[in-house]
Amino acid sequence: MQFRRKRRTQVDIGLIPMIDVLLVLLFFFMVATTFRHHSELKINLPEAQGSDASEQGKTINLYVDVKGSYALAGDDNQFHELVNQNLDGLKAALAQTAGDSRQLPFIISADGKAPHQAVVSALDVANELGFHHITFAINRPEKP
Repeated sequence: MQFRRKRRTQVDIGLIPMIDVLLVLLFFFMVATTFRHHSELKINLPEAQGSDASEQGKTINLYVDVKGSYALAGDDNQFHELVNQNLDGLKAALAQTAGDSRQLPFIISADGKAPHQAVVSALDVANELGFHHITFAINRPEKP
């Protein structure tokens, strides 16, 4: 008895479809990374020399305390804690304080132990509202 062997079908891996799939994936990732937007804040870093911003006229002063709570300086230059501490409350309070003028100097006085997220959120809200002159309050070193 003679058994015939079945012919094996030769399996081919198609390189062209694999290359097509890789090119489509490459194209997708190139396009997806192009649409990522980086928000940039243009801020003026404070210097220890020069005149105080409070001497230059009306300013908007925001204080961030150790707990990350926000307070705005009123007309009496006393800080008043915001009733609504979330970002929408901060945005509403800043818009009301500034009125239509977005050219006023915006000074952030943050406690040294304040959470970074609270300060960055305040910067983001100021950027959304269109403030251009954003500075940080500093303590001048005492002269010996």
